[in-house]
Amino acid sequence: MNIERELGKRSNHKCELCTSTEKLEVLEVQPAKNNGLDGSLLACSICKDQVENPDNTDPNHWRCLNDSMWSEHTPVKVIAWRMLSRLRNEGWPQDLLDMMYLEEDELEWAKATGEGAPSENQIIHRDSNGVVIEAGDSVVLIKDLPVKGSSMIAKRGTAVRRVSLDHENAEFIEGKVDGQQIVILTKFVKKL
Repeated sequence: MNIERELGKRSNHKCELCTSTEKLEVLEVQPAKNNGLDGSLLACSICKDQVENPDNTDPNHWRCLNDSMWSEHTPVKVIAWRMLSRLRNEGWPQDLLDMMYLEEDELEWAKATGEGAPSENQIIHRDSNGVVIEAGDSVVLIKDLPVKGSSMIAKRGTAVRRVSLDHENAEFIEGKVDGQQIVILTKFVKKL
């Protein structure tokens, strides 16, 4: 029996990542260490394109991983881990990664392509003490800060929860202070 039919039976003829029934194709999980069903999954053309071409990645498409990361099939878990790792700076994927469990050999396979490893040109945000700040972290202001374009002053000691990172500048983070979204310089915060 051919692999596409077997994968169709296994997945109930749906994409094993996003459950779409449109334009399904076999996606062989690289590096191919397992053959057949143990090394492939059935994916829609959108998922397959975004897995294979990181520049085409649409973070909102991958919210489906909230369900598919719990698959009993290793190739599905491996791709889910890789895509969550690729998108970890969005905030929500890091939360899913923290919940996800892979056996040692599954994790080794997931990491085999280098997905999730920090790149040398990756922007790293650090607080005033040099501690790394990640998306979703909480920080506290270490000085009174006037907010540009407003008469508001963000007071020293104010906690800013669930900050987001500027992906182009390591000195900027964003967060809400008194209900207003503001940009904060990392040299004026301390991670909680």
